[in-house]
Amino acid sequence: MTSTPPSTGASNATPAPAPTDGTTKKTRVAGLVVSVLVVLFLLFDSLIHIANTQMVREAMADLGFAENLNRVIGVVLLVCLILYLVPATSILGAVLLTGYLGGAVATNMLTEQPIISTTLFPIYVGIFVWGGLYLRDARVRSIMPVRRT
Repeated sequence: MTSTPPSTGASNATPAPAPTDGTTKKTRVAGLVVSVLVVLFLLFDSLIHIANTQMVREAMADLGFAENLNRVIGVVLLVCLILYLVPATSILGAVLLTGYLGGAVATNMLTEQPIISTTLFPIYVGIFVWGGLYLRDARVRSIMPVRRT
């Protein structure tokens, strides 16, 4: 007579395999949420530049930009965002967005804007651009690994 081991209440079903790229579902979702928030913010910025609203014309004039550059700046940002959103070109998009945001930092420094609230704001946005990509893309984590010592 054979006996079966007592049941512990656990299911005999095997757990779903983890993603092969090392990204958990929670990490990927967090990365998508961060990326979507950044994209929505920058998309709004791009669209108001393309629309060339009065507020944008005044703000850009205060920064020393010619009015005819507003739409160009908006289109450049929109192209960078599209590249960032497409998985195959997301790293290129993030690099281009970093350059775009670096230009914003330089402009703010040249026009002597407040440091914490204005000059460094594009750096904060860049952190979220790369943070969202880092969380959702294993390729970025392999390029820039976070190591614990």
